Amino acid sequence: VDGLTGTPQAGDVFKIAADGPTAKVNGATSSTTTLVVDTNVGTIAAGMTVTGTGVADGTTVASLSDQQNLVISSAQSIGNNVDLTFSSVTDKIYTVTSNASVSSGGATLAIAPALASAPADNAVITFLSTSRETATKTRFATYNFDGTEKIAIVDGSNVPATYTESNIFTNLIDAPTDVTAASFVANFKNQLFFAKDNVITFTAPYTDSDFTAANGSGTISVGADVTGLIVFRQQLIIFTDSSIFQLVGNTVADFNLQPITLDIGCIDTGTIQEVGGDVMFLAPDGLRLLSGTERIGDFGLGVVSKNIQKELVDLVSSNSSFSSVVVRSKSQYRIFGYNPNTSEENAKGILGTQTAAQGGEGMSWSALQGIQAYVADSKYIESAETIVFANDDGYLYKMESGNSFNGSNIETTFATPYMPISDPRIRKTFYKMFLYTDPQGSVSFDATLKLDFDQNNSVQPSAISLNNTTGAVSIYGNSTFGTATFGSKLQTLFESQLVGSGFVVSLQYTTDSTDPPFSLDAITLEYGTNTRR
Repeated sequence: VDGLTGTPQAGDVFKIAADGPTAKVNGATSSTTTLVVDTNVGTIAAGMTVTGTGVADGTTVASLSDQQNLVISSAQSIGNNVDLTFSSVTDKIYTVTSNASVSSGGATLAIAPALASAPADNAVITFLSTSRETATKTRFATYNFDGTEKIAIVDGSNVPATYTESNIFTNLIDAPTDVTAASFVANFKNQLFFAKDNVITFTAPYTDSDFTAANGSGTISVGADVTGLIVFRQQLIIFTDSSIFQLVGNTVADFNLQPITLDIGCIDTGTIQEVGGDVMFLAPDGLRLLSGTERIGDFGLGVVSKNIQKELVDLVSSNSSFSSVVVRSKSQYRIFGYNPNTSEENAKGILGTQTAAQGGEGMSWSALQGIQAYVADSKYIESAETIVFANDDGYLYKMESGNSFNGSNIETTFATPYMPISDPRIRKTFYKMFLYTDPQGSVSFDATLKLDFDQNNSVQPSAISLNNTTGAVSIYGNSTFGTATFGSKLQTLFESQLVGSGFVVSLQYTTDSTDPPFSLDAITLEYGTNTRR
């Protein structure tokens, strides 16, 4: 090809103009969109591309009253009797499979599929945009139907696309209307399922672009707009905002849509995640777990966020959209609220840790702050779990990496519940605390005794500073005597004197630093019991 204004890249897609009618200019034009022709061969139609001496690239037939009187898309100055060719672009989509080899004679493109026949000389090639700038949230599904790892991409605005491990990006231009601008995609039973509004369209088996019914493709209507798809225990779970369905079967011949519930749904697809063998999602009444039960085909739908209902209501009411991610190595589910009008330092989220083998009875909760995530995802890459998120600043951020928060200190607070310690009506005097920890390095933090629900009329003890800073590491032959400690170990047991008395007590630990992580294993208190008055 020649006449390029840029270099085509692998993944670019294009169409080739077919041979069309010809005509001559009947009377020179001067900066006008009105064009009169004669000596026509073939039928001219609106939308055809016009080429000829003096005609600017990209000029098309805007309209015509008959075969001699045309209106073109932009004003042109063309001489009399100039030969014009009118061409239409074929529907066949071609993809550049490798970078173009450019020389003085033009560019050589490696393309797929192969051309059935050589195009006419000077045939017009139209490159189609692969821009996703109009996209909303982009969602993915990974699959491997033919030995090549691929990712299917949908964004609620553009045609779906595929991306291969060879960095080939291909728009599925030939996808039907019910797939164009699909919002959700899932790989189920070696077929791609696309959801748009209330319609789910699936490809033929082991294909990502064959939507031919005779080959096994089909459509399913669920009666309401889909808010999420996830594969769970050999079933495709389909969420709407007021219902949940399961699709069972293997092919179009035996696919069967069955309701799980017609009263509960998911209000934000960004919250759907599989956590420890269950599916977590945000329902109108809180976070719920879709769980399998002992009965075949039965599901549990328990609310697991009852004890953080106020915090969850605040999160939902103050944000316009949500994202979530699973940290599998810690059995954690993290949900982040996103509001473009909220600053990064004020962005909030909720972290849930599943401490039981399965089900919501063992969920422990924490509050998150400072992560403004519009989208988030996690995946194991070469046996290492990678967790990332992004917002609208053009950067991709990585979680669980390093000991700082994008270079700043990480502020952390942990507090136990208020404990009565036997009889809640007898005052206790506290003397000593033993704290057992599991640090990964030198750490410093504050411990505070909180008494009697921190009421205004109760005297609260001051915070106690704790640290286990070790001596500098010394290398034989390079260190200076007296500046390093040979064989020093990290302190794991902190023993502290306490001051204060009360009826109930809570222990609060705070840190604001870039220290390595540490965990609190156990706490014991020494106290004296006063007499009852």
